[in-house]
Amino acid sequence: MKALVFGGTGRIGSAVARDLVSYGGAEAVGIVGRSRPSLDRAQQWIGSEKVVTHVLDIADARKARALMQEYDVGIIALPDRRGSYKIIETAIGAGLDVVDILEEYHRRPDPYETEGLEVPAGMSLDEYGESLHKRALDGGVTLIDGMGFAPGLSNVTLAEGIRKVQATSAVARVGGIPSREAAARHPLQYMITWSFEHVLREYMIDVRTIQNGKITEVKATSGRESFRFLECEQDEELECAITPGMPSFLYTRSCLKSFSEKTVRWPGHWQAIDTLKECGLLETETVNFSGEAVSPRDFFLSLIEPRLRPLPGDEDVCVMWNTAWGNEKKADCFMWAGADSGSGISAMARVTGSSAAVAARLLAKGEIKEKGIVAPEDAIKDDAYGIFMQELEKRGIVVVETIK
Repeated sequence: MKALVFGGTGRIGSAVARDLVSYGGAEAVGIVGRSRPSLDRAQQWIGSEKVVTHVLDIADARKARALMQEYDVGIIALPDRRGSYKIIETAIGAGLDVVDILEEYHRRPDPYETEGLEVPAGMSLDEYGESLHKRALDGGVTLIDGMGFAPGLSNVTLAEGIRKVQATSAVARVGGIPSREAAARHPLQYMITWSFEHVLREYMIDVRTIQNGKITEVKATSGRESFRFLECEQDEELECAITPGMPSFLYTRSCLKSFSEKTVRWPGHWQAIDTLKECGLLETETVNFSGEAVSPRDFFLSLIEPRLRPLPGDEDVCVMWNTAWGNEKKADCFMWAGADSGSGISAMARVTGSSAAVAARLLAKGEIKEKGIVAPEDAIKDDAYGIFMQELEKRGIVVVETIK
C-alpha cells in the first residue's frame, strides 16, 4: 500500500503519516505541503525511510492529479473546506480513494461554514454535493469523509450501538479537553488542540439536529447536560452542549426520532462562553473603535489564544460517551484517551490520526466496498468494524461498550 497525506506537515497529518509507517502495511507514505522546510521537519519527526515528501500547491490540479496516480489511497488532513473540496474534485478525476478528516459530509455541504468553498455557477450546495457523489460513483471512487475523532470514531461507535438495540434516539457526547491539571492553568478551563477560531465559530452558528423525527435547527451551546464520567477508570464531573460535529447522521440515520452531537467540556466553560456572548465579544460584525473598524471576535482571539496554548507539561484528553436507546435497551460506548507523552503526540492528534489511518488501510485493502461519498457510519461496519476497533486497541485507544 502506498498512501498520500495532504496536510502532512500539520499536527494531525503528521500523526496520520506516523501511524501509517509505524503499524505496518504501508510500502510508502507521501506527505504533501507547500513548504520544503516544513516537509523536512515533518519527515524528520516521523523518522522513517518510507516517508516521501512532495512540495505541491493543491490549486495546481494537473500536478496534483499526476501525483495521486502514483498512490493507492489518500488522506486529507487540511483545516478548511476550500482545500478539502479541491482535493476531492481532483481525486475523483484521478481515481484515488480518499479519507477526509474534515468535519463535513461532502454530499450535504454545511451552509453555515463554507470557508471559501467554491460552488459551480448555477448549483446549490446540495446539488454540488450530489454531483460529487454521482461522479465518484461513476468513477468507482470511495470518499470517506468526516473520518477522525468527532466526526469519525464517534459516528462509527454510535452507529454500532444503534444497530445493536434498533435505536430510535441517540446522542453523541464527545470532546477534546485539557487534563484536569492543565485546565486549571488556562482561561475557560480550555486549552488549544486545534483551531480555536473554528471552535468559537461552532459556538455561534445554528446547528441541525433531529427532533420529533424532523431535521430541526437549534442554537449552538443549547441542550446542556452535566454528568459524571465513571468509566475507563475515571471519576470526573463534566458538562456538554450541542454543537455541529456529525452532520452525516441527519441523512444516513434519518430514521431516528431524535439525535444531537454535544461537545464535552470541564464545568464552568459553557457559563464563561455565555458571558462572552452576552458581552458581544464573539460577534464578527465590525464595530467602530477609535475610528477603526474592529471585529470583536478577532480582537478577542488575539488576546485569548496566547493564554490557551499548551504550557510545558500540559496534556489533553479525548472523551466520548455515546448513547443509543431503542427496543427497551440502551447501548453506551465510553472512551478516555490521553496524549502519548513519549512521542509528544496530543490526544486529539493521536485519536484523530489513528482513526483516519486505520480507515485508509481498510479502504486500500478492499475491506470497504461502498462507492461514492460514504459517511464513516456506513463505511466501517460489520467485519470492518471489528477490525477497526482491534487496530485502535493496538494503539492503546480503547472504547468500552455496554448494553443494558
